[in-house]
Amino acid sequence: NAVVKAELSAEFDPARDPARDLRLATAAAKREGKRIVLDVGGDWCAWCQRLDAFVESDPGVRAFRDAHFVWMKVNYSEQNENIPFLSRYPRAKGYPHLFVLDADGKLLHSQFTGSLEQGKGYDRDKFIAFLKRWAPSSTLVVMSSSGVPSWSPPT
Repeated sequence: NAVVKAELSAEFDPARDPARDLRLATAAAKREGKRIVLDVGGDWCAWCQRLDAFVESDPGVRAFRDAHFVWMKVNYSEQNENIPFLSRYPRAKGYPHLFVLDADGKLLHSQFTGSLEQGKGYDRDKFIAFLKRWAPSSTLVVMSSSGVPSWSPPT
């Protein structure tokens, strides 16, 4: 449900249990035909904050993300590095780091976000290309001339 998905992507919280969160994310992804993105970082991370601001300030990016992915934040900080959870994934080169999972929680891709940056922010075209590449193929996606995605459910 929308409340669970909003809670999963709201903040980097050292007190959250990412294994429990992933169970909720996989249930939502299976139910909605989506993939999962683990957004690993922390409140200490300026680029993590820039990524949040970038997505929230761009309605097209946000709509596309929300239509195709269950976005789940995983805290990595001095308070809680979440080593037991994160040890099952490749080591991150920096933060934020994005892991794309299928609806069953299987790792599909490990994304270094430095390659999506431009100047002191994120490159919209590169970020949209990343999302499109890893969006589930069961949904047809069309970007309108205004840059806002539209999609049709599978028939």
